[in-house]
Amino acid sequence: MAEKRTDISELGEFGLIDHITQNFKLEQPSSVLGVGDDAALIDDTGRQTVITSDMLLEGIHFDLSYMPLKHLGFKAVAVNISDLAAMNAFPGQILVNVGLSNRFSVEAVDELYKGIETACQAYKVDLIGGDTTASASGLVISITAIGHVMPDQAVRRSGAKPNDILCVTGDLGAAYMGLQVLEREKQVYLTNPDMQPQLEEFQYIVQRQLRPEARMDIIHELRDKELVPTSMIDISDGLVSEIFHLGKQSGTGFRIYEDKIPLDKETYDTAYQFKLDPTTCALNGGEDYELLFTISQDDYEKVKDHPDIHFIGQATENKDLFDMVTKGENVVPLEAQGWNHLRA
Repeated sequence: MAEKRTDISELGEFGLIDHITQNFKLEQPSSVLGVGDDAALIDDTGRQTVITSDMLLEGIHFDLSYMPLKHLGFKAVAVNISDLAAMNAFPGQILVNVGLSNRFSVEAVDELYKGIETACQAYKVDLIGGDTTASASGLVISITAIGHVMPDQAVRRSGAKPNDILCVTGDLGAAYMGLQVLEREKQVYLTNPDMQPQLEEFQYIVQRQLRPEARMDIIHELRDKELVPTSMIDISDGLVSEIFHLGKQSGTGFRIYEDKIPLDKETYDTAYQFKLDPTTCALNGGEDYELLFTISQDDYEKVKDHPDIHFIGQATENKDLFDMVTKGENVVPLEAQGWNHLRA
């Protein structure tokens, strides 16, 4: 039985907005007025407002041949929440802007917004507005996220000091290897459409690519431990690239240790299967959306036993020094080779 397809033109712009937002309810006390007026109202007395925005374009940032629309909706929210986490802020509201070509049905848009709704529930954020418009080619989704932080809790990229400990959450390189698997299976399918994708042994890394999680859990835990990082950034463009950002903004260098870089076994094994160096994948892969941050030596005791925070290096006085001590105890310079969205 064929699935129902409703053309967006049947609902019109405002009908579509009513349709896709009918299940979103306001949960944040600061959300005074959400969808339905000319603009939203937020009451933010006593706190600093943190605002971030991210745009995802079909064919550049995602491929709908293997990216389910529901996962895309979730991911689009998560990558913005990750930016708020990197400021040590708690998310409150989002605005969603979507450009749709005529190949998308109302049912397809429903799937996208199911993912957005799931993310809103997971991160306890309110959808308070946005825009929908026609797109000449492909799907465009842009999300603006608004967060809140007390002035003495806000963390910038610029606060690292020499001898601060460099920490990273989770594991690295999984999203990059998940992308390699998905691209390979796409090529196999294009060559032979009768072939079914072989993804059973790659579930973790594929999930890390298609549906990454923002590490708000770490932000809550750091707050509980009364630990404010001295600097922080999320890993979207690759570990080394983000280390350079912290160093440049803070006026420090960094030395990291290869044997301290966290790698999941599935990432490690898949990299070898693809004849790639696992460490290189972890250093430059990107889209992990883990948190990279520095803490003072005095705060080490607070998190030394945390199972998901890894201590991979330290800040140095020489602002031009960015290197890695290899497993063979050689010292090699770090080179940022992460994802460049504007590269031809």
